[in-house]
Amino acid sequence: MQAEGDDERQGPAGERIVDSVLEAVEARDQARLSELLDPLHAADIADILEQIGPTDRREFLALWSDEIDGEILSEISDSIREEVIETLPPEVLAEAVRELDTDDVVDILEDLEEPQQEIILDALERADRVAVEQAMSYPEYSAGRLMQREVVVAPEHWTVGETIDFLRRAEELPLQFYHVILVDPRMKPQGYVTLGRLLSARREVRLTDLVEDSFRTVRATVEEAEVAYIFNQYHLISCPVVDEADRLVGVITIDDAMNVLDEEHEEDILRLAGVGDESNLSDGPFATARQRLPWLVANLGTASLSAVVISGFEATIAQLVMLAALMPIVASTGGIAGTQSLAVAVRALATRNLTSANAPRVVRRELMAGLLNGLGLALILGLAGFVIFGDPLLGAVLGMAMICNQVVAALGGVLVPLGLNRLGLDPALASGTFVTTLTDVMGFFVFLGLATLVLL
Repeated sequence: MQAEGDDERQGPAGERIVDSVLEAVEARDQARLSELLDPLHAADIADILEQIGPTDRREFLALWSDEIDGEILSEISDSIREEVIETLPPEVLAEAVRELDTDDVVDILEDLEEPQQEIILDALERADRVAVEQAMSYPEYSAGRLMQREVVVAPEHWTVGETIDFLRRAEELPLQFYHVILVDPRMKPQGYVTLGRLLSARREVRLTDLVEDSFRTVRATVEEAEVAYIFNQYHLISCPVVDEADRLVGVITIDDAMNVLDEEHEEDILRLAGVGDESNLSDGPFATARQRLPWLVANLGTASLSAVVISGFEATIAQLVMLAALMPIVASTGGIAGTQSLAVAVRALATRNLTSANAPRVVRRELMAGLLNGLGLALILGLAGFVIFGDPLLGAVLGMAMICNQVVAALGGVLVPLGLNRLGLDPALASGTFVTTLTDVMGFFVFLGLATLVLL
């Protein structure tokens, strides 16, 4: 049975909490604000900060800034994090960042300008600052930026008992860790042992007898997208990070890897829609327009090709005016089919399920799927054209055009992203424009061309 308090924080009730928070902010009622927010998870508080407007957010932080901790700060969206950091008192910010692991501090620093970065770095203890600066020295979007420096290691010759005693004596351990990493005298990882196996084994058992088969390492310079793929592919919960000499420098945990995977999925969706991979609901109208306008302009240019094709059949349209009403049906249906095929192909490329090895089979599948869809739509549209207009030839032209465009759409949806990927370009970024242009141009050309040959 769900607790009443939990129920109030989910679904439509979440809106009531936001309204209550805004009422408390407007009344400058700090006690009421604390009463509302203290029971909430840090992620829920971050969501509230993202949902309210800039003016309300500043007033919120003026009332409640002393309660902002590191966990809330790390949960706040990149789009408003800089604004929040600028609003927080220096002592609150210093205390908040000291609570965070190095990977979380690096994640915050990456999206800030240099003055704000210095404020946060100055707030850190000397050892933490050195660790963060070393992580920031790695390339952007690399494993070195993603890893945390806080790791739990043990010599590979230790036993379970020695390891447990070491952990109990340790003054400080990471807040979350899943493995004890076994290292040789040169600090090179040799394996790892899960905490579950460690605690369930007898004290005299050697750690090397408990190592996991899933063990693998990644270089600090590897792209974070590659790291996310490795975690997803091999079902890892943590992965040691090594330098060029294969020495241990940190560890990446599953929560950070899954965040990268989520970001990759989000970027693919936004790029396919042509709205920019950094679009966010908290962006203002001018920022939103600036992100979308280039793609709209590009689409305007490609749409001009369709206009050129149509103008080439001006005489045909003039004699058969009904064609003007029917030709968008063929083109738009092809556009939808192309988008369907494109979405599957882009996702398969991102997850590496679509490779050069199975590409021919996938292309054949899309070809046959396009042909079958075209036949089904052609039957429906051809009969409708005959019934409505009383012209069997017009129905036949509609049906043949639909078959051709469905095949073109299905092939274009998979061949265009494959081609862009082969050229080293992001298939999610430009495929949509190419496929839409292809289906529109071919749809108009085939339909009007067949109408010219058959009906005139």
